This record gives sequence, C-alpha cells and structure tokens, in this order.
Amino acid sequence: MTTPISPVAPGPASHLTRLQAIWANPSGLGRFTVVNHTTVGLRFIITGFIFFLIGGILSMWMRSQLTFPGNDLLDHQAYARAFTMHGTTMMFFFAVPIMEGIAVYLLPKMLGTRDLIYPRLSAFGYWCYLLGGLLLYSSFLFDAVPDGGWFMYLPLSSAQFSAGAKVDFWLLGVTFAEISAVAAGVELIVAILKTRTSGMTINRMPLYAWYILVMAFMIVFGFPPLILASILLEIERAFGLPFYDTALGGDPLLWQHLFWIFGHPEVYIIFLPAAGLVTTILPTFARRPMVGYNWVVMAVIATGFISFGLWVHHMFTVGIPLLSLAFFSAASMAVAVPTAIQVFAWIATLWSGRPVMSTPMLYILGFLFIFVLGGLTGVMLALVPFDWQVHDTHFVVAHMHYVLFGGMIFPMFAAFYYWLPLLSGRETSQQLSRVAFWTIFIGFNVTFLPMHLTGLLGMPRRVYTYLPELGWGLLNFISTVGGFVTAIGVAILMVDVIVHCLFGKRVKPNVWNAGTLEWAVPTPVPPYNFASQPHVNSREPLWDNPALPREIEDGHHLLGQADVSRREILMTSITHATPQAVVILPGNTVLPLIAAVLTSLFFIGFLAKLYWLAAFGAAASLGALLVWAWQSGSREEVDDIDGGAAGRLPVHYKLALTPGWWGTLIALLADGTLFISLLFAYFFLWTVSPQWPPAGYRELSLGLPGAALAALALGTLAASLAQACTRAGRSGRTQTLYAGAAVFGVLFIVLQVLALLDGVVGAKEHAYGALLHTISGFQIVHVGIAIVMALFALLRVRHGYLHPTRPGEGKVVSLFWQYTMLQWLLGFATIHVFPLLAGGS
Repeated sequence: MTTPISPVAPGPASHLTRLQAIWANPSGLGRFTVVNHTTVGLRFIITGFIFFLIGGILSMWMRSQLTFPGNDLLDHQAYARAFTMHGTTMMFFFAVPIMEGIAVYLLPKMLGTRDLIYPRLSAFGYWCYLLGGLLLYSSFLFDAVPDGGWFMYLPLSSAQFSAGAKVDFWLLGVTFAEISAVAAGVELIVAILKTRTSGMTINRMPLYAWYILVMAFMIVFGFPPLILASILLEIERAFGLPFYDTALGGDPLLWQHLFWIFGHPEVYIIFLPAAGLVTTILPTFARRPMVGYNWVVMAVIATGFISFGLWVHHMFTVGIPLLSLAFFSAASMAVAVPTAIQVFAWIATLWSGRPVMSTPMLYILGFLFIFVLGGLTGVMLALVPFDWQVHDTHFVVAHMHYVLFGGMIFPMFAAFYYWLPLLSGRETSQQLSRVAFWTIFIGFNVTFLPMHLTGLLGMPRRVYTYLPELGWGLLNFISTVGGFVTAIGVAILMVDVIVHCLFGKRVKPNVWNAGTLEWAVPTPVPPYNFASQPHVNSREPLWDNPALPREIEDGHHLLGQADVSRREILMTSITHATPQAVVILPGNTVLPLIAAVLTSLFFIGFLAKLYWLAAFGAAASLGALLVWAWQSGSREEVDDIDGGAAGRLPVHYKLALTPGWWGTLIALLADGTLFISLLFAYFFLWTVSPQWPPAGYRELSLGLPGAALAALALGTLAASLAQACTRAGRSGRTQTLYAGAAVFGVLFIVLQVLALLDGVVGAKEHAYGALLHTISGFQIVHVGIAIVMALFALLRVRHGYLHPTRPGEGKVVSLFWQYTMLQWLLGFATIHVFPLLAGGS
C-alpha cells in the first residue's frame, strides 16, 4: 500500500505535487513493482511489438525458402519450426496481447479515471505473458522447437507421433500466456462497467470502450475452450488419459472443435479492438462525430455474438454432416452484415465530414481498402463448395493476412501515430511517416495478392518446396520481394518513431483537436492521468467544453481535494455512471511478479516432468495470491471521502458488491466456460464413440456421489449463512459457519474420491473413464479452493477485516460456493445420472 503523505496547504500546485508523489513510478529495481496502467500498457505494447518483429523474421525465412522451386535454404524440419513459431507468435504473443496493451494504456484515460480497477491484476497478467513467451522460446535452447503448426492438430501432436518436449513447450507456453489474456479480459470488463467517470452513461461511452467491452467478453468466453484443449492434451501426453485416442473412445476432432471454438472468435478478438481504434481516430480527422453510434454499438455486439457460431467454418472438409455445413456456412456469411454496418458508418462519417489528411488517416484508408478485400474473400470461403476447393491452400493464407494484417496492423500503426504525441508530447515527421506507410502498403499487397493466385493454382500451405513445372515460381518470387519491401517499411516506421521520440518538435496538448477525454490530460501524461476526475455531459466532451482540461487541472471536478494521500478512483453505476464509492487502489508492489514467477514453476515442473516442482509451484503461487488478498482492505474505520461535486462517498470496503465481487463474477464466467467446454467434450465423444459408456461399465450406486452432493450443499448453505451473520454482527457464529463450510468441503472431497475408486472404468482404459475422472477432479479442485476461501474468511473475521460495515469479502466467498454448487449439479448429472439414462449404449 502507498504510504500516506503528510498534509500540506491546499491549492492546485500542492495538489499536483502530492498526486505526482503518490502515483509516481519508482526507479531502479523498483520498476519491477510498478502497477500503474500507463506503464503496464506500454510494457504490453513494447513486448508485443518485439514479438511482432520476431514473428516477421520467421516469416521472411519462410518466404526466402519459397522464392524459387527446389530451394534448399531451409529443410523440412526448419521450415515446419519457422511456420509453427511464426503463427504461434503472431496469434498468441503479438495480436491479442498488443491490442490488450493498447486498451490497458488508453481506456482509463478515455473513461476519465486514473487507473484500472485491479492494477495488480494487470501487472500480474503482463508478467505471465512475458514469462509464457520466454518459456515457449526457450525451446530453441533445448532443440525442442515446436513444429506441429500453430494449431497443433492431432493425432500428429500426440505422444505417439511427436515424442519429446516440442509439443509440451507449445502447450504450456501458450496456456501460460492465455492466463494473461483472461486476466486482462476480467480487468477491462469491470473497468468499463464500473469506473467510467461521472456522467459517462452507457450511451455516452466512447465507441472504443464498446469495442473493448465486447472483445473482453469474447476473451472470457472464447479462451477457456483452448485452455481446456491444451490441458487435456498435456494430460494425455503426460499421464496417458486417452481423450483424443480413437482406439480408446477418444477422437482427434475433439481438439479441432475446442481449438476453433476459440480460434474463429479470436479473429474478431483481434479485429474488434482494431476497428475500435479506427472508430476513435476517424471522427477526429473527419471533424465530426461518428455517424450511427447506436447502429455501430449493435453491430459490434452482433459481431461478437455471431462469431461464436462460426468455428466449423474451419472444418468444412473433415466430414461434418451436410445440414451442419449449411448452418455454419450461413452463419459465416451472416457475420458480414454487422461488419458491413461498421464499414458504411466509417464511410458515411468521412462523406458527411470535412476530412483532413494525415498519417493516421492514411493508415485508416489503407485499412479500409485491404480489409474490404479480405472480407470479400471471406464470404467466398463461407461457401462450402468453394472452400472445399481452396481449403489448406495459399488462398486461405492470403485471405487470413488480408483480414488480420490489413484489419489489425494498419489500425495499430494509425494508433501509434495518433497517440504518440500524447505519450511523448512531440510531433511526428510527416515525410518519413508517409514513406513508411506507402512502403508497407505496397509491400503488403505485392506479398499477399499473388498468394490468391498460387492458392487457386493448387499450392498447399505448409509445404516447404515445390517443383518448377507446377508454375508457382514467378508468383512466389513476387511475394518474397513484397515481403522484403514490407519489412523495409516496418524498419522505416521504427526509425521514424525513434526519431520522433528523440528529436520531434514539442506540440501543444490535444494536437489533433480530438473530442475524447484522453486528450484532456497533460502531455507527456502524468502517472495519475487526471488531477480531478471530470464530469461529462456528452460523447465528445472536449468539443463541447474546450476549457475542460484546465478545469480538471485546477481540481474543479471530482476527487480534486487538496489533501489527497492515497491512490483513489471513482466507482460508478453501470448504466448511468452515478458515483457510488471511492476505490482505494494498492500502490506499487512486487507481489504480481512473485506470483507470476511461482506460477511459472508449475508450468516448468510439468515441462520437465518434475511433478513435485509443479505441485510446489501451484501451492506457492496460491500462497502468494493469499498474501496478495490479505493486504487488501483495512481494519481501521475509514471516513467517507469528499468526492467534490459528487458529495461525500463511502470507501469501497463498505459496499456489499465490492470491486472484488465484480471481478470474481467475471472470472467465474470464464471458469464456467471452461467447465461447460469439458462437458461438451464428454457429450461430443458420446456422439462419436461406438459405445458410451464402454462395454463392461457397471452402473454405479448413487449413494456415495449423492452423499458428496449433500455435503457440498450443506457447505454452500453454511457459507451463505456466514455471510448473513457477518451483516448481523455475529462474529462468533460467522467463524463457526465458515469452519463448518470447510469441514463439509473436506467431506465432499473424501466421498467423491471414494466414489471414483468404486468405478470399474479406469482413467487410462477409455475416454469415458478419463473424462469421468477429469470432471470429478475439476470439481475437487474447486471445492479445495472453496475450502481455502472459507478458512481465509474465518481468519479475516478474527482479525477484524470482515464485519458488518465491511461485508464484501463474505459476499465473494458466498458467491464462489454457490457457483461451485451450481457447477457440480451439472457435473453430477453428467457423470452419475446420464450414464444411467444412456443405459450403456
């Protein structure tokens, strides 16, 4: 926690000095403790760009190999490694993290607040991302570089066909990094819903916030299926449980379903924040508000929703029934409608405005040209007969790069140029920046436009060489030339950014005359963003009130009191952004880094087959998180805080629905998606297995499982009653009930383990047994967490952190127990009731 600063005489100058001291980043080794969103966001952006450069170098190796027929620059193994690491890097370590990083950097400034609501969580997410990338790339040190493609299709990535640690590096590195993505998703959702500044109602939110909100929900629902698929494959490789083995009731197509349930939404997880950048930048240079605000919002929500019905779009050739093909083909074409609404809104905004040409606008126009072309080929691929002809050819490679490179890279570069003056307070070079744009734009089209033709001529993707008589040589040579031109353009852009930061001319604040709140902060941006949190009355507050930046700086708005001594932000209502409380944020701490390092021990232990190390890493990381949680809250009574125009507001500790409750709720949505994906695996294998449950399965008595379910229900009841007793001030009874909940949780685990031992299908004998044990194990882990939470709450009551005026932590514990109970009702019905109904057939 930040050490309070002694009071000084009130006044704007002293107020700013105090804010600077409270929010400043430490130097030296203290940099590892920084949790401020500006710094964390920049770390995401810089690290993501470094991975972009690495992925680009890998792509140039591949393009160099394909320049001429029969080229021997790379052999088949080196090419497969380059292909795998290029795709993995771009999809998992560049595109999503850098878009999240831009959101982490921008959103608090756009929402009129000083920081994200969980600063330590965003810092923890960054360290997990960095360590996950280092874990993956450490495979080069052990000659175990993954070579199974960035999608790791089975059965080729099974232990039978990919021995050694190559696949394990991919599975564990990617899964580690995905923890970061989900953490950022939780952070961004709660920040957008609960920390918008006063007056920023749901229909006044910047459109960029809408895009990020939908993207974050897509992450919460889209990433868990791939996390589950990776966990199941790692368990199969490590312990022999046959989830994907057809000989033992599994199916490799289960991997494809789980992968693409994640994979196609990820396209829009990448595209939507990029489109949000376009929607933010374009009105500034069109000199008018965005046309069709409500239509754009509905289109964004529809895009996110429809994208989850497209995953079979990638599986048209695997033998899916024709009726299913028709449904997914229609869904694949339907997603073009909300996308088209956004494109027409952009065009209408330009048409009805007074466009000013600038470097960011050049990139946006380049985006519109390239993305529309990519969208047209996407509609072509949605047609099943055409997809059958070009599936797994370079036509698909070209389409994917037109949609992702054109749909994401060009808006990203536009954002770099647009917000660089905010970061640095300096002006960019118009000459060098335009040279960079045209070089990248021309190089991109020269690279990927010919690939449509090589695909139509039958060139498969992932081949490392080809014969001269196939007629692909000239087109590949052109593509390689274009690739090097693009690389030169990126190099020019990097030089331009460096020159800008070192020698650019100083510019006035709000250099583009934008209307959104991030331009109301001084440049370069102070660590606290706003001296006082502004009250807004419109979607373009700076256009409606040009004096707003000065009013904010002088402390005339909310939380502008001169005697500030802690990191404070407003917590507001979801729809009307009415101030509800003041959130006291934690200061700089090394705990996020420690927790991430300890978590990495779990993954390293699995990778090295040192399961004792994995167990130690899991226990140690849980301990670090408990220390993290213990440092929250306060035993001292905290007076209501002067919120300025909002009047006196309570500290967030006093709320029933604290920030921790909201974060837990969103995190449980992700966890619930993981569990539903596990049940999906169960029922998918039921539909494809010749016999489910397998022959010889003995119907189990419901005695032990029923008793376990009753024990869990009693534990949930005890946790709920404990929360009620907390509010009533009955400390002794509260502690007794939390202890009782823990006892019932232990009883559940014992009974459930006994029920598993009573079964006749072993975990390694058949996929049915593997899933039965996995679903039960998933629940046992959750009940174990619930037990820890109950005991933690007991200690918090005993030490005075949890009492009638601070009931929030009890609500979190009760919520988790209720979720665990609901989850197990589904699990119990699946593994104990369904087999009885299926009758062994």
